[in-house]
Amino acid sequence: MVGVAVLAMVNGAGLAQDAGAEEANPFEDEIRAFEDQDAEAMPEPGGILFVGSSSIRMWDTDRWFPDREIIQRGFGGSRMSDVVYFFDRIVLPYRPKTIVLYEGDNDIAAGRSAERVRDDFLELAQRIERDLPGTELYFIAIKPSLARWSMIDEMRCANCLISWTIRDYDWMHYVDVAEAMLGPGATPREDIFMDDGLHLNDEGYAIWTSIVEPLLAD
Repeated sequence: MVGVAVLAMVNGAGLAQDAGAEEANPFEDEIRAFEDQDAEAMPEPGGILFVGSSSIRMWDTDRWFPDREIIQRGFGGSRMSDVVYFFDRIVLPYRPKTIVLYEGDNDIAAGRSAERVRDDFLELAQRIERDLPGTELYFIAIKPSLARWSMIDEMRCANCLISWTIRDYDWMHYVDVAEAMLGPGATPREDIFMDDGLHLNDEGYAIWTSIVEPLLAD
């Protein structure tokens, strides 16, 4: 099997960090807030880490996963490259056994191509494979939403590219939430979103939780 590092180089991801993230660091305050929490009470290693954009941040994991100790590290507006950029600060310190990731939504909305999302995902997978051997990675597919339905073709392309990559590795898993989020006419269900048509409400998170919960390691 080709290692993720080799595959990332073939696809052009390499090890270069995202220039925009490096210049602006728009999430620095949020990342420092996470570090302040860790300074007060560092989570035990070997846990479950939820990381990604606002769909992760707004997921009340204490409520939806009451029987599990989950480390919540969602930061709204983030992209796949931001998780790569802050990997040493919001992923590596926890030495998680399981990572649940949601990114790619904001990437496509910002005009990044499906191939760019795949390449950034590969760079993140490379870091996990190298620095956290034995960790399981669950990638939640980029969701169909009312607000970004016009972008669905590129989002589906990114999902396909990532799922094709994941299928060759037994420690990475593609979590398809899209089908359950569609209603009549194969369009997004209106009842599972907040008023903005982008973020999930309780009905939406009930769907996601029902899919993700059975996948988490005991």
